[in-house]
Order: sequence, then C-alpha cells, then structure tokens
Amino acid sequence: MADQDDVLYLIEDDGEVLEESYARKWKIAVIDDDQAVHEGTRFALSDYALNGQSLEILSAYSAAEGRELMRQHPDIAAVLLDVIMETDDAGLALVEFIRNELHNETVRIILRTGQPGQAPERRVIVDYDINDYKAKTELTADKLFTSLTAALRSYQQLERMVQTRRGLEIILDAASTLYDFRSMQRLAEGVLTQIASLLNVDCAGILVLRDGGSGQEDFAVLAGSGCYSRFTGCPKPDLLDKDLRQMVEDAFRRRKHDFDDHRTVLYIRTGSGREVVVLLQAERELSETDRSLVELFGSRLSIAFDNVILYQQLQVANTQLEDRVTQRTRALMQANRRLSAQWLRLQRANGFKNEILGTVAHDLKNPLGVILGRTEMLTELIAAGSAKEGVVAQIDHIRDATKRLTSMVDHLISDAMADAFDITIRREPVDLSALVTEVTEANRPSAVNKQQQLTVSSPGHSDLTMCDADRMREAIDNLVSNAIKYSPIGGKIDILVDGDADHVRISVSDEGAGLSPEDLDRLFGRFQRLSAKPTGGESSTGLGLSIVKRIVDMHGGEVTADSAGPGQGATFSILLPATIEAQS
Repeated sequence: MADQDDVLYLIEDDGEVLEESYARKWKIAVIDDDQAVHEGTRFALSDYALNGQSLEILSAYSAAEGRELMRQHPDIAAVLLDVIMETDDAGLALVEFIRNELHNETVRIILRTGQPGQAPERRVIVDYDINDYKAKTELTADKLFTSLTAALRSYQQLERMVQTRRGLEIILDAASTLYDFRSMQRLAEGVLTQIASLLNVDCAGILVLRDGGSGQEDFAVLAGSGCYSRFTGCPKPDLLDKDLRQMVEDAFRRRKHDFDDHRTVLYIRTGSGREVVVLLQAERELSETDRSLVELFGSRLSIAFDNVILYQQLQVANTQLEDRVTQRTRALMQANRRLSAQWLRLQRANGFKNEILGTVAHDLKNPLGVILGRTEMLTELIAAGSAKEGVVAQIDHIRDATKRLTSMVDHLISDAMADAFDITIRREPVDLSALVTEVTEANRPSAVNKQQQLTVSSPGHSDLTMCDADRMREAIDNLVSNAIKYSPIGGKIDILVDGDADHVRISVSDEGAGLSPEDLDRLFGRFQRLSAKPTGGESSTGLGLSIVKRIVDMHGGEVTADSAGPGQGATFSILLPATIEAQS
C-alpha cells in the first residue's frame, strides 16, 4: 500500500471551517465475521470527520447480529457489509432484510467481499439495492475514505429529502388544524406545538402579538412553552425577562426572520396590520432544511391569524346583530302591548257607549212617562171644562218632569265622564226625607194609573246627610219606579226613611212578584233581566239596579235586596253614611 494511501486527511465540506463541536456523530456499522477487518477499519477511520461530525463505529460479526444491530439503530448512516459470513450469501440476505423488512431506504450500503467470484459485481449491483461494491483488497485508506464520504453525503441528502417530506406533511396537517382555531390564544399554542413537531425537537418558545404596527411599543404574550410557559397571557412587555424582552423588541425592529445558533426568530405581519413574533430556543442549530420548512410554515401563519381575527370580528358582528334583533323584538312587543291596550280601551269605550245608550233609554223613560201621564190628565181636564187652576197645576207637573229629564241627560254625561276619568261625586248636606218625598210625588201619576198606593214615612228623621242630591235622586227614582213597574195593579208600595247617628236607610217595599234565589245572585249586574215581568206591559233595559248600585258605591254606601220568595214581594234598601267624614 502506498504511503499516501495510509494517510487520512480531515475533510472540510465545501471549504467551510466548522465551529460546531463533535456532539453529533455519524453512525457507521461494520458487519463482518473477520475481527481483523473491524480493527483495521477502526484504525483507518480513527481521525475521520465530515461536516464537523466524527464517526461512531458499531460492530456485528454475523448477519444475525447485523439484523439486531439495524433494528436497534435505525439512524445508522452507512454499512460496511461482508458478503460471505455464516453462509455464502448471508450479506446479500441482510441487504434484503434492511430494504424490504425494515424499510430503511436511507442507509447507504457498501458491500465488501474477499471472494468476488462468489458474488459477481454486475449481478449483485443489479439485483440488490446496494450503493457501492468493493473487494477488500482494493479498499485502501483513501478508497475507504472516498467511498464512505460519498455514502455519507448521499445519506445526508436523502435525510434532508425525508425531513422535507415529513415537514411538508406536518405543515399540510397543521394547516387544517390552524385554520380551525377560533381564538388567538389557542392559535398561538397550536403554532408553538406544530413548530416543535416540525423540527422534531424539544424547544422553549413564546409567541407575542402587537397591534397597530411599529407605532405601538406594547405587545402581549399569547402563548409560551417550556421555560417560557410562565409568560403565557402576559399583557405587558415589562413583565418579561430583560434579555427576552430585548430579543422580541429587536425582532419587531428588524421585521425579518433570524436564525442564530440555537435561537430562531420568526417575524410575521398579517394582512390586518398586526405583527407576530415567534421566538424559539432549541437544543441544536437548525439545518438548512429545517430553516426552509420553518419559513414555509411561517408564511402560512399570516393567513391563519387573519382567519382568527376575521372569525372574532364575525362573532362580534353576530352578537351585535343578535342584540339589535333582541332590541327590535322588544320594541315590537312593546308596540304590540300598546296596541293591545288601545284595543282594550276601544272595546271598553264601545261597551260604555252601549251602556250609555241603555242608561239613556232607561232613565229617560220614567220622566217621559210622567210627561205623557200629565198630558193625558191635562187633556181630560180641558175636555171637562175644569178650572184654570187645575190646568196650571198639570202644566207645572209637566214642566217639572221636563226639567228632571234635562237633569238626567246632564247626569248621564257626568256618568260618562266619571267612567272615563274616575271623577268623584259632589257632596253637600241633603235632607233625604224631603228628597224621597219629592221623588215619590214625581212617580205618583204612574202609580195612580195602576191604582197603586204610595206611602212615605220618615219617623223622627230630620238630619241632613252628606251626599250628591242629583245622583241620589236617580237612585231613589230607579227603586220607586221599579216597585211601581213590578207591583200588581192595586198593590201597595211603602217607602221608609230611618237611621241612626252613623247611617241613613231608605227602604222601598212592594207586594210584587218577589225574587227567586237566581234573581238575588245577579240582581245588580248590568243588563240583567229578572224572572218577574212588569205588570203593566212596561219595558225594561236591565240597567236600573246596576245604576243604583254604582251611585250608592260612589257614596260609600250599600244597596241590598230581600225577598221571602216568588210572589211574596221584595224590599230594596239603601244604606248611606250620615256624616261628612264618610268615604268619598
């Protein structure tokens, strides 16, 4: 062997002087049944280095040991393999095992044989997936160096291709995941996780966000990992370690990626004008392949962050829209309630109109009856040639009835106002005995027409009562006219005024048809028709007693009815407070 063949020179790949220590080594497997081959190989390659990495030589002395070695060390870069070991083709069978069973496509296999005839070079290189074929006699130090260097460079290129493929697969898988994130916090955590997976390293890192571009000095830490995890959610730069804060601020100032020793800084500007900085600390310097993959990954992050921002804006817009819909719905409901209230008022007004018409028909009928009766009497007096005084008296009665009719119309208008505006009655001192006598005399012609006897008595009662005279006249008139209407011809009607220091009672008793239990239950309701019928063919609206009850209620009094039963007459009573302190 020539002298120059015995000397190994250190290789400086591409002329670069590498400063990295030999922390990482190329793994080389020597699989041969000859101990001397192992020792010679170790001696020849003892000072070998490529790209700043020395060798770690592993030994196996049979194909069986070689199988186990390859299983345990899938990162072996090159194999120096003997053909003939325990069998003539043990080495070739091991090649098949490595490629077909272990599916290791990257390891470089250099076949060495001491008996080339047993394994012809052309057949072997064609039939088996090996990378070099050498006879042991031709593997001098230089030849061994050359073959191994070519194999390791080939392995390195294949490893880069595998890493690139793996990294692209991670990026593709990460893309769908990143775009599915719905908050900046979760997206930031996902970015740090995916970068660590992409580089296949354990690393510490933070991801910070700054709004509004370089005009803003503050930034927020969205996520942290490793020793930086404690800064997650940090809202102010002052809370970070001084050195860490300086690195982040420098990244915002440079606005570009930076790969320096074991630190990697990514700068990302989103389409919405926000700035993102990702800072990673890894245990190894990134290769060119790693850097390319990280830059490719970073180029897609802008879209991911803008996607989250747009989603959050959409959520805000959706919430605002829901609030507006809720407000509009509330406004519509309020408007609907107002319309419902107006509809109820309209219904009430319509019902009140009907009530007024019924009240007018009822209350005007009695004065009109008086006028009609007096007119007939006046006609008879004139026909009989009676004295002037008698005619004048009947005319006075007609005038009084007409005035009463006018007063009733006024009172009906007052009733309408009271129903609409809840106006209280006007109280004044009134002699109820005199008022009852007046009402009785006004109704006497109707009683005379039915041959009925009207009597009024007020034993010892002469005190004044605080009430509305006009309203009480209406109430008493309704009771008296009802008694005349429902009493038989020739019947007797008694009207009594009595009381004590606190109350005054007005009672109207008749000998009419009486009241059934059903009548007593619905006696004072509006438009209620009783079982009894008027005895003189008179009509009834069913409003009289309800009007009496309302007037008495407004005076703070009470109206009652009592009857022994059908055919046994009835007594209606009004009980009023007698003093000015009574309810208003």
